[in-house]
Amino acid sequence: MNLNAQEELAGLQQMASSLGARVFGVADLDFLKKQIPNLLAEVPGGDFSHALVMGIRLEKAVFEGLTDRPTPLYFHHYRQANYQLDRLAFLVADRIQELGYRALAIPASQIIATNPLRGHISHKLLGWCAGIGFIGRSGLLVHPAYGAQVRYVSVLTDMPLPADTPSRGDCGTCRACVAVCPAHAIHETKDDFDLPACARKLSEFAKLPFISQHICGVCVKACHGKSNSQTQT
Repeated sequence: MNLNAQEELAGLQQMASSLGARVFGVADLDFLKKQIPNLLAEVPGGDFSHALVMGIRLEKAVFEGLTDRPTPLYFHHYRQANYQLDRLAFLVADRIQELGYRALAIPASQIIATNPLRGHISHKLLGWCAGIGFIGRSGLLVHPAYGAQVRYVSVLTDMPLPADTPSRGDCGTCRACVAVCPAHAIHETKDDFDLPACARKLSEFAKLPFISQHICGVCVKACHGKSNSQTQT
């Protein structure tokens, strides 16, 4: 990558930071496509080579009243984080477009199918590929410092960027999320995660007064990042 591209990437990272991003990484989509050929099947015009993955940390205090279900305050916090992430991605994508490349901001939280529950592309998968963290027992992206208490958004682009190295961390001996999961969906390994059970519980929670969204937050609270992860590379 030439000096101008390096400076452009540094500028994008600085821009993301100024808009609230505490986490930033670049994923190599061509690497992921070799493992998942239909990676961009739900993405319009999907010939993109890289993804910028950005995260905003959730406030610790919002979890204090959360025990076995989401609270109205957590719902509001979750929704505001998504608004901020979508604005962040929109502005970063616009900047990339101004630099002469294609860019597409993927919404932070938009469900396009329920069986199974999925969006346009997995931010946590992109985050793993971007070296931000590993996929834990809970099926969430676990940052070494912040645990699962980060919300993410991605911008897909054909801008030639130096990609980060996928994370090689894992949960180690931590099982904090296993016992507290209200859906009993979390087990010994990430491959054992019971997504249908989790989705059913989220549907229940969405019917609670003043919630109206498929959220939980219990495993997110449990995964605070102090000792949840091994060293990432």
